[in-house]
Amino acid sequence: MLNYIIMYQSKLNKKSILHSIGMCLLVTLPILAQNPKTKNTEVRERININNGWKFYKYGENEKADDLIYDVCPEVNENIDRIAADAKPTEALKVESKKEVLKPYILPTGNAFIKDQAKKHVRPAGNPGSDFAFVQSGFNDKGWESINLPHDWAIKGPFYKGDGTIIGGGMGRLPIQGVAWYRRKIDVPLSDKGKSVFLDIDGAMSYAMVWLNGKLVGGWPYGYASWQLDLTPYIIPGGENQLAIRVDNPIGSARWYPGAGIYRSIWLTKTQPVHIANWGTYITTSNVSAASANIDLKVTLENNSDAQGSYQVATEIYLLDSKGNKTGQAVAKITPANAALKPRSQETVSGSVILKNPKLWEPVPEGTPNRYVAVTTVSLNGKTVDTYTTNFGIRDLRFDAEKGIFVNGKHIYLKGVNQHHDLGALGAAFNVRAAERQLEILRELGCNAIRFSHNPPDPQLLELTDKMGFLVVDEVFDCWELKKTPLDFHLIFPEWHEQDLRAMLRRDRNHPSIIMWSFGNEVGEQYTDIQGAEVAKRLQAITKEEDATRPTTISMNYAKPNMPLPAVVDLISLNYQGEGIRNGDAYAGLKGINTPPLFPAFHEKFPDKVIVSSENAAAVSSRGEYIFPVYKGNSSPIRDGQGGDSKKQQVSSYELYSVDFGASADKVFASMEKHPYVAGGFVWSGWDYIGEPTPYYLSKSSYFGVIDLAGFKKDRFYLYQSHWKPELPIAHILPHWNWTGREGEITPVHVFTSGDEAELFLNGKSLGRKKKEQYEYRLRWDDVKYTPGELKVVTYKNGKKWAEDMVKTTTKSTKLTLTPDRNVIKADGEDLSFITVTVTDKDGLMVPDAKNMLKFSIEGPGEIVATDNGDSANLTSFASLEKEAFNGLCLVIVRAKPGQQGKIKVKAESAGLQQASVIITTGK
Repeated sequence: MLNYIIMYQSKLNKKSILHSIGMCLLVTLPILAQNPKTKNTEVRERININNGWKFYKYGENEKADDLIYDVCPEVNENIDRIAADAKPTEALKVESKKEVLKPYILPTGNAFIKDQAKKHVRPAGNPGSDFAFVQSGFNDKGWESINLPHDWAIKGPFYKGDGTIIGGGMGRLPIQGVAWYRRKIDVPLSDKGKSVFLDIDGAMSYAMVWLNGKLVGGWPYGYASWQLDLTPYIIPGGENQLAIRVDNPIGSARWYPGAGIYRSIWLTKTQPVHIANWGTYITTSNVSAASANIDLKVTLENNSDAQGSYQVATEIYLLDSKGNKTGQAVAKITPANAALKPRSQETVSGSVILKNPKLWEPVPEGTPNRYVAVTTVSLNGKTVDTYTTNFGIRDLRFDAEKGIFVNGKHIYLKGVNQHHDLGALGAAFNVRAAERQLEILRELGCNAIRFSHNPPDPQLLELTDKMGFLVVDEVFDCWELKKTPLDFHLIFPEWHEQDLRAMLRRDRNHPSIIMWSFGNEVGEQYTDIQGAEVAKRLQAITKEEDATRPTTISMNYAKPNMPLPAVVDLISLNYQGEGIRNGDAYAGLKGINTPPLFPAFHEKFPDKVIVSSENAAAVSSRGEYIFPVYKGNSSPIRDGQGGDSKKQQVSSYELYSVDFGASADKVFASMEKHPYVAGGFVWSGWDYIGEPTPYYLSKSSYFGVIDLAGFKKDRFYLYQSHWKPELPIAHILPHWNWTGREGEITPVHVFTSGDEAELFLNGKSLGRKKKEQYEYRLRWDDVKYTPGELKVVTYKNGKKWAEDMVKTTTKSTKLTLTPDRNVIKADGEDLSFITVTVTDKDGLMVPDAKNMLKFSIEGPGEIVATDNGDSANLTSFASLEKEAFNGLCLVIVRAKPGQQGKIKVKAESAGLQQASVIITTGK
């Protein structure tokens, strides 16, 4: 069993690493920090340039320009027909004499290539300089005016039917094509002599940047954050024209990737000598309530032709819950000196012991306290740069028998997988929308997020730090073998090192991140030693950048005796723990078929923590119930068995899964039977656009515990009752509006954190039932439907615990509007999410209501999008008319920038009493 104790000391001392063999797994990890986010000072400016862009996309029948990154294979297959867990295949070789820009783009990643001999040399020339879109004098007034972040595809329209160019797998939205973004940037004459950088948090995909007609560089991976040095191309005091080309191919993803510059862009100005991009690295060790060692590495960059001796000093402050610096410095790191040669980099180190630290801990076990390190670089007493780094102090320990410990507290992973889209807002990142997702997940009882299968927006990691979630940060969904024709495998050979190092340097200061994942269900699981060699390269890169966290790969095929699992520090299993296509209902299904493998992996790797990185893959449509109901606890979907392919809906009895998955009940039992497993991540927390298994004529998934609009499915209460046993919960399903089923068997199930319950129908007891071991619901499967009132009274340890009731409603009569917040900022970014409910005369939600709704708005605001959570509904998210789905609909509203006042949102529907709500906008 391996013990890792890693200690960092000042530059005057050697870094010591003790690597010893012990009787149990103990990994003591340095405390990790938040992503650096600098504030403007006299010597450093970070300017958001999201507003004021012009946008043009070539039409579907319009030939795009020839300024391509590289030649891609033709797509001749329908990716919707590829099973989600199908074996990846070999890359196709393409030969072409067409001129490509790849040689000019590859040097952008040189800072992340370790081997000097492998760094790329830019060829002579300036491709695209004669193309009109990159030139300052081009008239773009006819282009669309937009602000970033921007997802050009999200407004649709949706492609409908089979055989469309973009099918259900990628969300049926027009993501494909080439588009251009243009914006003028202001660089005053006073900036002459400064270094100027463009920071792009994410652009989908194959982004290439021109400034003043000169090709600067680019980055092909759409989920990467990256930086370009604009200094050689800037005209201080003159007009500076940015032009950015993006190219989003068909067949490039298994889910909805979004399209365009979907994250923020920043302009960073510094002196020629400055702290490098993501140039601070904070770790902590020997953490206790009494003290903690804080170690800092700072990388300086000299972009000038002069040498000098610079002093680097750092002060540490406590942050409040909103991320603001408080009080006086709580610690200071002794200044270090750096002798910088012209056009060079130098890294200096320092450390300090902080007494009585406030520790970062996940919620609800503790408080996610954070600090900020303010680093100042000076020359002869004059400040030349200031850089801030947010971080947290916490100790991590991984025990193969007991699981994960944070600051000595055992934390069982109650996690979810999250794709990157924000529902009706698409891939365009919005802080409030992401915060809302996390708030609802926290209410669920979730304490961990696996960002599948790509680096998230950096602002999302700021949220997980602040809100106290644990995070698995993942970088690749494939390596050299492809899952779809034009996915990342095309660029993996030339970009994997740059992409991996970029993610690690960007994210390694976040306390919420507890492990790195550099692969998800990769095809190299099937290639034995060859695949393991790829994993070893990625493992080595990861450890070079951050040796403080364990590594992992999520495996749905690799078995204990194969070489791949031996490479990484943690075992992450996708569905293999509870077994794939395992059990009576799944017998004979085609595809990967394995028995429950937790025991086999634990026996083979007794020193490694095991995590269920994906489990369940259960599916349902909120408020839809299909009869008859399966008598067991887990079944694959089939017509008449939880599914309705004509309506494209799945039963919300929450017993059904895709072929390779399992119900939540089956997963809970499997995890309880194997207590050494550290916890897991359900697939998925929220529904997401794309991958609508099993009905690919739909647009969005059925996997979520929460639907695409943010409404809770019945499964929410099943997880909540299991993950929050101390919270009194009782939840009855189904609803009780079943005209035409009078006298027919209509099973009633109850989810409760209690251990016993009694069910009543119209005041008459239908019996009291108690949960048996490995049971997570109570079932009354022989109830005959009679209109009226269902009531359940639950008990825990013999005492009354919680109650729930559902009633047969009268007809739909009126609408109600309920905002998640009545006051929002007038900044053009803050949002109010308004729930529209169809009710009867008594105010009860009509659970099967599907009335057509119409929305309007008055005042200084706009309706950004609407949604109803129905995966099969192909009405545009931008439409102001939307059908309620089983009683609910969502309206998303934002204020116009700088316009304070009152916004009135109104909803109406034929034959129903209309409703309105006031949202106030302020500073």
